[in-house]
This record gives sequence, structure tokens and C-alpha cells, in this order.
Amino acid sequence: MPMNLHDAPLPVAGVDEVEQRFAALRLASREQVEVPRDVREKHLDALRALVHEHIDAFVTAISADFGHRSAHETRLLEIFPSLEAIRHSRRHFGAWMRPQKRAASLWFRPGRAQIIPQPLGVVGIIVPWNYPLFLAVSPLAAALAAGNRVMIKMSEFTPQTGQLLAELVQRYFPGGDVSVVLGDAAVGAAFAKLPFDHLLFTGSTAVGHHIMRMAADNLTPVTLELGGKSPAIIGPEYPLHKAAERIIVGKLMNAGQTCIAPDYVMIPAGHEKAFVTAARAVVARIYPQLATTADYSSIVNERHFQRLNGYLTDAVAQGARVLPLSDAVADPVTRRMPPMAVLGVKDSMRIMQDEIFGPLLPVLPYRALDQALAYVNAHPRPLALYVFEDDKKRLDKVLNGTVAGGVTVNDTILHIAQEELPFGGVGPSGMGHYHGEEGFKTFSKQKSVFYQSAVNGMSLFNPPYGPLFERLTRFLIR
Repeated sequence: MPMNLHDAPLPVAGVDEVEQRFAALRLASREQVEVPRDVREKHLDALRALVHEHIDAFVTAISADFGHRSAHETRLLEIFPSLEAIRHSRRHFGAWMRPQKRAASLWFRPGRAQIIPQPLGVVGIIVPWNYPLFLAVSPLAAALAAGNRVMIKMSEFTPQTGQLLAELVQRYFPGGDVSVVLGDAAVGAAFAKLPFDHLLFTGSTAVGHHIMRMAADNLTPVTLELGGKSPAIIGPEYPLHKAAERIIVGKLMNAGQTCIAPDYVMIPAGHEKAFVTAARAVVARIYPQLATTADYSSIVNERHFQRLNGYLTDAVAQGARVLPLSDAVADPVTRRMPPMAVLGVKDSMRIMQDEIFGPLLPVLPYRALDQALAYVNAHPRPLALYVFEDDKKRLDKVLNGTVAGGVTVNDTILHIAQEELPFGGVGPSGMGHYHGEEGFKTFSKQKSVFYQSAVNGMSLFNPPYGPLFERLTRFLIR
């Protein structure tokens, strides 16, 4: 059924309503602890139908929220991975939810041990504005596969998408097992303070600090998918034109508003201008009319547009050189910002301190690969790292000599699309994982169970302790 975006909007939730919705979900999760397989199947099938039957509506809503978002990018970066996450969970969750046999300790046999995956109860998901559909649906699929009830807080920066998802969830989940909350930062704070059984937040590192503090009051376990500065390292012999193409394509998806976009590139010293030339050629080929093409996205709002301009002003004031990668100019009306390379950067510049989240690309030279790795390791561990290298020895040196949330070799972004790989940050770029089976485990309690055998020797260790007990314990701790 098509969704009319001009229907009367759902009201923004107040704090009391958020608490009431949570209380209802929590009560339901305690009254029905185990959620049967067929119910989980119905939930995942409903979620797939919700997305698949309203692709055009989601494309329209997301574009409206951004001022302009490429419809092709929305289909590629939001619709496709959302459906793939649902398909993967639907295909495999039956195996994931089966009890798993584990070996009992030799001394306690013939007793046996196993792990029983159980739903945690009520999962909270806080969704960012940059990929409002995918970053709602992907964790939702995992949470539903694990048998949970779910509350979702949508970003106030994407009101059209939030409104659409809220209306569709009411239609496709009439039983109320999924609830979408709309509202501002105050509603978001109230949401984060609820005693969820697990809370997943995707957003900035700065806000992640606040989320973790609020969750701590309830000892709510959290998965934080944050961000940071994800480097792209080009090996000393890797073809510059190949690296430039993959880095620029990854960087300019959603106009750089991607948590795992390459944040800066490290290149062998002396090749900076050659890289910029190659990057300009890539931009000219993929966005020949960047100022007007429907394929290039706008910056989401005025505040973020001005933030990016502020990075450039600060960098230039401190001696950096800004080299446009397109003949287009920034347009404050449409909030289209053309890509720019920034050379001569240093750590005191804001562009090298904050996650950029836009089409600005600092270029840093290195004289030896060890120097590049030392730079990466001296800074907060990134959510993603990209390495362009065909030499196995040098590639292994980068992979083993750095710590990052995830890595794509000789390309960018693509590790996030692998449902068999866990996705998550490390340190300031996040904690915890989801996607595929890792998501199922994140939203499940892996309950340990030991079954005592009718024939066992535990009575030998009962008091009163005597000579036999002493001999047995000496043998055990020999």
C-alpha cells in the first residue's frame, strides 16, 4: 500500500508517553519471556514488507530531509543493505537460536553443559540522521531475530523519514512489539534514560559520552557505534589512479556524511599533487555536472554546512592549502558542497580534530610506512581503516600494526556490507558489535546451563571435611 506523505503527521511523543510505551513493552517481555520461532519469522517478514513495499516513499522522504539526497544512493546505501540485513537474519536465525552444546569440565562429567540463547527483553535503538532507514532497520532486524521488543528513537533532523517509519511500523506491527518515537533532544535524553535491556546508539563520539552516562544509571548495557577519523593509507607502490577512484567514490557517497567515509588520506611524500590531479579526474568523470546533478547529495542542514565551512576557514588561517576537486562552488541555498582536498594540515586544525562528515579530504604525506602507522596509532582508534596495497608483507604490516573497528583492503566502505562480519568500533569509535549473527548475540542473553547427572561424585566434597576430602583436593590442585 503506498504511503501518502501528506497524511496528518503523528504527534511528537512527550516524555510521559515515551515512558508509558516502554512500560508496556517491558511488561509484555516479562509476561512472555520466550518468543517462538514463528513469531520472529512473522516480525522479520513484516519488516521486509515494510521496506520493500515503500521504497519510493522512503527515497522521497529521505531526500526531503536532506534538501536533496541522490535517489540512487538511497537505494544502494539504505534500501539494499536494509533488505539484505533482513534476508540474512531471516535465513539464519533459526540456527542461531538453537541451544549449543558445550563440553563439561572433566571433573563434573557425566554432567553436561549447553548455552541457551534468550531474548533480552526490550531493546532501544537511537538512530542518527545520516542513514535514517538503514541504521534503524539493520539493528531492528537483529533485535527481532533475537526475539526482543524494540523501541526506536528517530533523529529530529530527519522528520519526514521518522514520520514515515513511525506510520508504517504502526501498520505492519499492529501488536505493538515495535514502537517508533519522534521528538527532539529532550525526548532523546528521556529515551536514553529508560532501563532498556540493551541500548544501541549510532552517532557522534561526543554524544556517545552522554548516552553512556545516562545508560549507566540503570546499568543498561550499550552498543555504541560512533565514528572518528578513518584513515586511508596508500602503499608506496600502489597505483595512485586506482586508489584515488576508490577513495573519492567512498568519500563522496552521501556527500561524505558517512561514519566510515575516508576521513583523511596518507600518501607517499612527493605524490600529493599527483593524487589531487587523479582525484579531480575521478570527480569530473563521476559528477560531470556536480552543481546540478541529481547524483550528488546536499549537506543535511545549515548548521552542518556552516560547520564544514568553518573547518576550511580555520585550516586556511593556520596555513593549509585548499584545492578544489571540482569547478563547482559551494551553494548555501542548496547546501551543495563540492569536494576539496586540504594539504598542509596539522593536528591543531579543527579539520584534523573532529570527524569531518562532509566532502573535505585532508592529504597527509609520509616518508616511510612506519611513519604512517605511527601517526594512526598516536590518535584515537578509528571506526574504519582503508589500505591500498598489493604487497602482502606491507599489507600484513598495516593490518597487524594498527587497531580499527573494521578494514577494507583496496577499496572503501564495503566491509560494512558483509553480514557475516561484525560491525563496530573500538575505544573512542565505539564498543560492541552487530550485523548478522553478531547482532543476534548482542541482543540475546547467552544463558549458561549445567545439567547434573543422576550419578555424580559431588557428595565426596561435602562437609564434614576429612582425609578423603584432603586427598581429593590435593589431587585437583596438584
